[in-house]
Amino acid sequence: MSEFVKLTDAAGVAEGELAAFDFGGVRIAVANVGGTFHAFGDTCTHLQCSLAEGDLEGTVVTCACHGSQFDVRNGTVLRGPAREPVRSYAARVEDDAVQVEI
Repeated sequence: MSEFVKLTDAAGVAEGELAAFDFGGVRIAVANVGGTFHAFGDTCTHLQCSLAEGDLEGTVVTCACHGSQFDVRNGTVLRGPAREPVRSYAARVEDDAVQVEI
């Protein structure tokens, strides 16, 4: 059974920024795109680099290691060398907290 859990305060991820959080041994990245929060696996499926250390342009995150690109809304690969998508998590803001569905 899934549940929503708090990762951070909404103010903790500024608009246009990325941040990564540990929850239960899982690294989850959060992107703030125009005030909408998107959560996805922080680990690039190419060589396991942190996506939160990459660049965010609109809804596209570019891995800092080798340039793979992913859609932060659903985790799909937009440009390789990565071939596998990253996991996407449902995200919401409640009581000024960013929550993700685990």
